[in-house]
Amino acid sequence: MSLIKFDKVSREYKVGDHEQKALDNIDLEIEEGKFVVILGPSGAGKSTLLNLLGGLDSPTSGTITVNGNDISKLSNDELADYRAETVGFVFQSYNLIPTLTVFENVSLVKEITSNPLSVNEMLEEVGLADHKDKFPSELSGGEQQRVSIARALAKNPKMLLCDEPTGALDSETGALILKVLLSMARNYKKTIVIVTHNQNIAKMADVVIRAKSGHIKELINQDNPLSVEEVDW
Repeated sequence: MSLIKFDKVSREYKVGDHEQKALDNIDLEIEEGKFVVILGPSGAGKSTLLNLLGGLDSPTSGTITVNGNDISKLSNDELADYRAETVGFVFQSYNLIPTLTVFENVSLVKEITSNPLSVNEMLEEVGLADHKDKFPSELSGGEQQRVSIARALAKNPKMLLCDEPTGALDSETGALILKVLLSMARNYKKTIVIVTHNQNIAKMADVVIRAKSGHIKELINQDNPLSVEEVDW
């Protein structure tokens, strides 16, 4: 079953007197529960695609359907509800509140979603149950990223959108983060979409999307993706 469908989607931006196409008439379908990696050089349209999927932006033309709902024509208020209920975000920056504990940072999602998962369960899932009373400043970068993942997952979203989630981490810590994300796809049937420049991450993906100049140049379904341990980091 397709969770995500892009139908002839374009996104144009005004740059001076010119229109610049960040995405140009793309078609795309992604099934539920897949681990998806989007690769491409700067300016390929990767972040635009992620922003449209996350309801942070709207297409200039075309239709985006998520879980059977057309999100391309939603109002700002409706998009806010969509982001709260359907999407979890993980960025390269952790965006934790320094004056709140780990548990309190993750618990914030209870204020914006109607069907949250257990905070303690999500902290257990990312291996931070013993750190729930610590503050962000007492954690390593990798631990802070795992808190941000636990917070995103506690919303119980249909999909998790990740923009270079391992970009600021060393390879060993990055591999640990990817193992957590892969577990979410396999064990919780969450659809994970990662935008990255790291070709190695693509070896773990069910679906690899290669973007260039606003187009999808290639979509590869991998029947036997590697595990985190099998990738040479």
